[in-house]
Amino acid sequence: MMTRWTPITLIMLCLAALPAFGQSADTEDAAELLSKRLSDYRSYRADFEQTVQSPDGERLQKTTGELSARRGGDFFWHTAPPMEQKIVTSGEKVRVYDPDLRQVTIYPLEERIASTPALLLSGEVSNLSETFRIRRETTRKGERFILEPLDKDTLFLELSMRFDSEGVLQGMELHDSLDQRSDLQFRNVVLNESIPDERFELDAPDDVDVIRSGGNGAR
Repeated sequence: MMTRWTPITLIMLCLAALPAFGQSADTEDAAELLSKRLSDYRSYRADFEQTVQSPDGERLQKTTGELSARRGGDFFWHTAPPMEQKIVTSGEKVRVYDPDLRQVTIYPLEERIASTPALLLSGEVSNLSETFRIRRETTRKGERFILEPLDKDTLFLELSMRFDSEGVLQGMELHDSLDQRSDLQFRNVVLNESIPDERFELDAPDDVDVIRSGGNGAR
């Protein structure tokens, strides 16, 4: 996205050439099934490994980290050093902390940001068919849902969400608007356990620069 915040870095995103082993459901049925899977998640925590590839297949970046999401719009994303970054959403703001830049950037949680892949784990998912064209495919290990935004003015072109046979989200593949492809693998997934409110508060030093979207830098 902005600064170094790529579409979930998102987050949360390589639309890999995975083979399909089943027939696609129609969009409405697939949207209902995906909504059911995600709405069962009151909270989601996991470690992740993310690989980003260029349009010609060159690996641009590999990062690891952790994420926490809670229904109602709360989201926490921490990429480990050397590309350390923290992203926190709570309420109507998105806060991005870049330790090496000693900078916090604050964005309004606008509709365009709210449709990013990360917030599928924390935001409203009851009307997915109004935002995405969705199809479902079965795989050897479970199923995957492929989401194509109906609005072409978005941060990604296509997103695939992989679930295991028990309905647990195990990964995402994303093809973004820069024609980069990302693969996000989740490990140590914990579902529906209580997450303290403090997790969704940005922990940053008091003396960092604070930049507000559309405004000037400020303390």
